[in-house]
Amino acid sequence: MVAALAFAASPLTSDGFSGFTPGQFPIPQVDPPVQPAGYAFAIWGLIYAWLIAGAGFGLLRRDTDPGWRAMRPALLVSLAIGAGWIPVANIAPVYATVLIWAMLLAAVVALLRAGTGDRAWLRTPVALYAGWLTAASCVALGLVLAGHGVLGPQVAALAMLALALAIALAVQGLRPDTPEYAAAVIWALVGVIVANAAPANVAVLALSGVGIALLAWQAWRGATRQ
Repeated sequence: MVAALAFAASPLTSDGFSGFTPGQFPIPQVDPPVQPAGYAFAIWGLIYAWLIAGAGFGLLRRDTDPGWRAMRPALLVSLAIGAGWIPVANIAPVYATVLIWAMLLAAVVALLRAGTGDRAWLRTPVALYAGWLTAASCVALGLVLAGHGVLGPQVAALAMLALALAIALAVQGLRPDTPEYAAAVIWALVGVIVANAAPANVAVLALSGVGIALLAWQAWRGATRQ
């Protein structure tokens, strides 16, 4: 509960974060194709609120429940890292990228360990959090790769979209009872489509569209089998 509150308060107790700025990279990244449209980041408000609500419910009603206790250590690690992520991101994108991948790994472990009960309080907030981190970590890595000249912006975008899709399909396959994870990744992919619609970046639009279709199909198939 403390970690969830600290994580949600981090934008208020720091300078805030609206994305890496072009000047943070040796090769400035202006309108990078890997990055979703700005509105997509509003999902953080929902994630913060739901994580706090879920943590509160778990604290008061499920303090010894095995399905909750199994996932708590991993979620605690992810949220604790996240509570200090914004100050790092504002000064050191490379280190911030390493940290967000650590957050993702811990969040996925938490999701896979979460029990099958209390879907709205337990699995849903963790799934939305892990799903958005899947996209956000790949976006961060794409920006770092392009910003340091390892890959061009277009190649970095396509590679990271493919990586995000591969991770998402694997995680959704391991947790078919929680389509909310896929929904968060789909939200990010729709944001990428919006950001690349005008002028049309055909390759990015096509890959994002295929990703949305595959994730939606997998999530639907998993949900109907429960």
